[in-house]
Amino acid sequence: MVLVVGLPFVPLVLWSLSQRWFFPALWPQTWGLRAWQHLFSAAGGHLMGGLAQSVAVALVTSLAALILGVPAGRALGLYDFRGKDLVSVLLILPVIVPPLSVAMGLHLWFIRLGLAETFSGVVLVHLTVCLPYAIAVMWGVFSNYNPDFEDQARSLGASAPAVIWRVMLPLTWPGMVVAALFAFLLSWSQYLSTLIIGGGRVVTLPVLLFALMGSGDRPVAAAVSLVFVAPALVALLVSARCLGGRTLTGVP
Repeated sequence: MVLVVGLPFVPLVLWSLSQRWFFPALWPQTWGLRAWQHLFSAAGGHLMGGLAQSVAVALVTSLAALILGVPAGRALGLYDFRGKDLVSVLLILPVIVPPLSVAMGLHLWFIRLGLAETFSGVVLVHLTVCLPYAIAVMWGVFSNYNPDFEDQARSLGASAPAVIWRVMLPLTWPGMVVAALFAFLLSWSQYLSTLIIGGGRVVTLPVLLFALMGSGDRPVAAAVSLVFVAPALVALLVSARCLGGRTLTGVP
């Protein structure tokens, strides 16, 4: 598993540490840290700005997806109501429709609403992709959720906030972590929607990375690629820790 996951990153590490590497050499002819020095220098400040912007957008998007996805997933998982099948179809439409069509269609509305080229507009367009996944995850969680535990807590005198905090959250926490992780990773990797809605004013790391890949400076592009992957790996490790530990869930 480590070999399969880590092998694609070996060329990126070699490129990021190279200063001169031409075909047919298997290894760089000249090694150096120019790419990393550029990344963390004043000249590479826009790259660090793009990284901070990406983290901010992904965190806000995942939080919004979780806030909206938990009650929606609870309603879909616990209750049967008229039009439930239609809601299911509407939820997956933003996923099956080509992203370019969704972004271009929303761009016209966002211009009229003053949301184009804004942080809020980028978060909203990311939600069109992230929210269906968050709702789908929480729908599955609440389909296996027993609301009788809440009734028992109320019969023992628990208030509504106490029921949510002491009963629902501990039982659904692993699913919430997965939903937030999906939303974070999907938002983190969005390029086309960010470029269209952001309009060059909201510049995230994927936008800068695509520009670097076409610039011909492969060492710097490789270094930025590794930085781009790092937060996703950290998010996976943290979620695995949360899902595998006892401290947050209260259960094995």
